[in-house]
Amino acid sequence: MTTDFENNRSFWQDRPVLVTGGTGLLGGWLIQALRAVQADVVVLVRDWVPQSELYRSGQIEHVRAVRGDVADQDLLERVLGEYEVNIVFHLAAQTIVSIANRNPTSTFESNIRGTWALLEACRRSPCVQQIIIASSDKAYGEHAELPYREEVPLQGRHPYDVSKSCADLIAQAYAKTYGLAVAISRCGNLYGGGDLNWNRIIPGTIRSVIRGERPVIRSDGSLTRDYFYVKDAAEAYIRLAQQMSTDRSLQGEAFNFSNEQPASVVQVVDKILALMERTDLHPVIQNKASHEIPHQYLNAAKARERLGWKPMFRFDEGLLETIAWYEEFFKMAEQDASEPDFRLIRQANTKH
Repeated sequence: MTTDFENNRSFWQDRPVLVTGGTGLLGGWLIQALRAVQADVVVLVRDWVPQSELYRSGQIEHVRAVRGDVADQDLLERVLGEYEVNIVFHLAAQTIVSIANRNPTSTFESNIRGTWALLEACRRSPCVQQIIIASSDKAYGEHAELPYREEVPLQGRHPYDVSKSCADLIAQAYAKTYGLAVAISRCGNLYGGGDLNWNRIIPGTIRSVIRGERPVIRSDGSLTRDYFYVKDAAEAYIRLAQQMSTDRSLQGEAFNFSNEQPASVVQVVDKILALMERTDLHPVIQNKASHEIPHQYLNAAKARERLGWKPMFRFDEGLLETIAWYEEFFKMAEQDASEPDFRLIRQANTKH
């Protein structure tokens, strides 16, 4: 991925950077972008996820990987100290609304406790200079006036939304009370190659089409959201962190990142079907979603004005790249499944 900062590697080259949530959708692409500008990347990984972009791209071979939980403050302090981390990108979170509804405590543990543990560890670590906290448009909760601007109150009401509201406010508290160099990113629904949460509408629809199946819409299809390409998000995070190093007025600030082109779930599914030339696969609308905000999308004027940021990809462009990633993903998975496991064959032969 090419970013403006490949022309300014003097800032990033050999700079120690910690990324939490490295096996997630954004984590995999952010790490690739950071390595492109020659940062010295440390990754906190909780679970082994060999299908994630971090592993599939081979980036795991070129970073320092630490196994552990983001809620483990002692571990975080050790990592920040031993690797002399300068910049922290905190992405680790439980991100699925339906999982939060079924098991709110695990979501609160990861999203809320994980955030204050990370920030407290940073407060105790003198090498840390900038911290970017991944919040979400869900932190705003539901408001009648759209699109949301950064000054809109954070008023999540359901478990996932509440976890993001709390984490966002905790980050602001650490910036205000302790002078910690924190900035907050609020993005819409991220999409792109590497998202393995199949109940999300974009990867789930693409997988269905590749299998020749009708895509499933859990809601009634009318929910309106921002759909924000992951490569644009990675570039936005890098831009924000770098500008924080010279502009102290960004400390404690929150920024919306969006292509400002909201779409309904049905519109997204229809777009994917058209791009994949399978408009015959009419979606199955289950209308079973609960505790979902009907309409949410963001105003990104502040990011444009304060950071000079704008998205690089139109929605169709991002979708085409995403579709290509999944087509290759499933092609490779099919090849792997059809190839014999020669280790097992050798073991069987030695027994006879």
